[in-house]
Amino acid sequence: MSTPSPALVDPDWLEAHIGDPTVRVVALNWDGRAPYEEGHIPGALFWDWKEMLWDPLKRDFPTPELFARRCGEAGIANDSTVVFYGEPAVQFGTYAWWVFKYCGHSDVRVLDGAGTRWKAERRPLSSLSPRVEPVRYKPQKEPQATAMRIGRHEVLRSVGQADTVILDHRSPEEYRGELYSPPGSPNHGAQRLGRIPGAKPLHFTELIGPDTRFREPRELRALFEKEGATPDKTIISYCRLSHRASLAYFALTELLGYKKVRVYDGSWTEWGSLVGFPIER
Repeated sequence: MSTPSPALVDPDWLEAHIGDPTVRVVALNWDGRAPYEEGHIPGALFWDWKEMLWDPLKRDFPTPELFARRCGEAGIANDSTVVFYGEPAVQFGTYAWWVFKYCGHSDVRVLDGAGTRWKAERRPLSSLSPRVEPVRYKPQKEPQATAMRIGRHEVLRSVGQADTVILDHRSPEEYRGELYSPPGSPNHGAQRLGRIPGAKPLHFTELIGPDTRFREPRELRALFEKEGATPDKTIISYCRLSHRASLAYFALTELLGYKKVRVYDGSWTEWGSLVGFPIER
C-alpha cells in the first residue's frame, strides 16, 4: 500500500531508521511484557499503555509537566520522531499516537501492520531492552485539542442529529448488547449492555487486513460511507476504552483526510455506567 500520510510508516522505512538517534520506537501492550520480551524491533522501548499515557490518579491524560517528564526519561525530545506499534494488538499503537497528538508532540507516527506484520516479514528482532539516555523535554501548553476529543454530555446532545454519525467500533457481540468487552477477554467494563442510540456498527478489524496493515484508502472510504460517515458529517468514534476508536480516527483523519472527527474516549466503559443516559439494544 502506498503511504498517503507521513504519520503511517512502513517496515522498510523503520528498518532503515533502526539506530537513528532522532527516532524513538515504542511498543505497547495491555497485558504484560511477554510479547515484547519474546522479540521486538531492535531499539524499541516497552510501555504499558495505561501507566505511560494516563494520569496516575485521574481518568485523564497526563499534565504537560508529567508528559514532558515521561518523554524526557524515555529519551524523547521535543523534536524526536516517535513511532508507536502495538504488540500484539495494533490499536494500542494508534491509541498512543492519538494521545501524543493530543498532548502536542509534533512528529508522531504509527508502524503500518504493527508487530504482527514485522514478524511475518521476518525482519530483525531483539530480546534486549535498550539503554536510554534521559533528555530534556520542554512542556507543551495545556491541551486544547477539542477537535480530537468529545465528552459524554456533548455526545448526548449529538444523538439523533442529522449532521452527525456516531460509529461503534466494538465487536458485533458488544454492539448487540451480548457482551461488555471483546470475545475472549474478561467480560466486564460497564454496568449495562448495549450501545449509544443510533450508533452505526463498524468493527475496527474491518479497517485492517489479515497482516494488520491498513486497507487501501478506497476500501476504507467505502466502509465508512456505507455507514453514512461522509466527509461533510461530524463523526464521533467510540468503543470500550477508545483504543479501537483511535484506529478509526487515524484512518479517517490521516488516510482519508476527514476534518470533523472526534473520539469519545469515555466510550462504553463510561456511557454504560452513567445514570440516566440512554442505551439502545
